[in-house]
Amino acid sequence: MSRHKIFTTSFASVYPHYVAKAEKKGRTRAEVDEIILWLTGYGPEQLAARLADRTDFESFFTEAPRMNPARSLIKGVVCGVRVEEVEDPLMREIRYLDKLIDELAKGKPMNKILRDS
Repeated sequence: MSRHKIFTTSFASVYPHYVAKAEKKGRTRAEVDEIILWLTGYGPEQLAARLADRTDFESFFTEAPRMNPARSLIKGVVCGVRVEEVEDPLMREIRYLDKLIDELAKGKPMNKILRDS
């Protein structure tokens, strides 16, 4: 998938996949939301509005109220790519979220996923 295609995809179209991945492993939609809110600084109502208006990935991340500074502590490989080495800043934000959802699905405790915040 090209960079442009990923960034113009609506966040709402991918969100159900995050939830399904978590729920398949016994985790919850609320935990997925908690991760997204922690990462982006959106509140629950703001997240719901972004999902309802089908905001694209680029806008979802560039317009986030406050990207969590602790996200730089997210390390590891997701989709065969080491997240801390992703050069494109927006793609790195997307991969951070992918990595957090992976950690959730693998059963990692929330305090560890949220970097003990």
